[in-house]
Amino acid sequence: MPRVPVPPEVDAFLARPNPAVVATVSPGGTPHTAATWYDWEDGRVFLNMDEDRLRLHYMRQNPAVALTALGADSWYDQVTLLGRIVSIEADPDLAAIDRLAIRYDGRPFRTRDARRVSAWMQPERWSSWPLPR
Repeated sequence: MPRVPVPPEVDAFLARPNPAVVATVSPGGTPHTAATWYDWEDGRVFLNMDEDRLRLHYMRQNPAVALTALGADSWYDQVTLLGRIVSIEADPDLAAIDRLAIRYDGRPFRTRDARRVSAWMQPERWSSWPLPR
């Protein structure tokens, strides 16, 4: 797997609001995956989740994560990033989840009483299929 930074074609792919799956590692070492919204900024992945999500618990115990973004038009276009969570912080005013909701859904997050948490992933390695083109 190549090290980051990613080439321009992969950067452009990750900048789109693609469907994605984030993988974390449970305390017993088994993988845990969850569909997720993400954003790509300055070579890092931005995530947001409800404070009760199991993946957040696992991220706090073991920062090793993976994210696979699938092409919105074809799941055969995909990029996987392997890296670490480098920051976890509360999202009390829901600005972070609004950012993702607008990116994917075109409007602010609907559940205004949600308790949300943001995380930044720093990729270390990446792979793709069939990108880059």
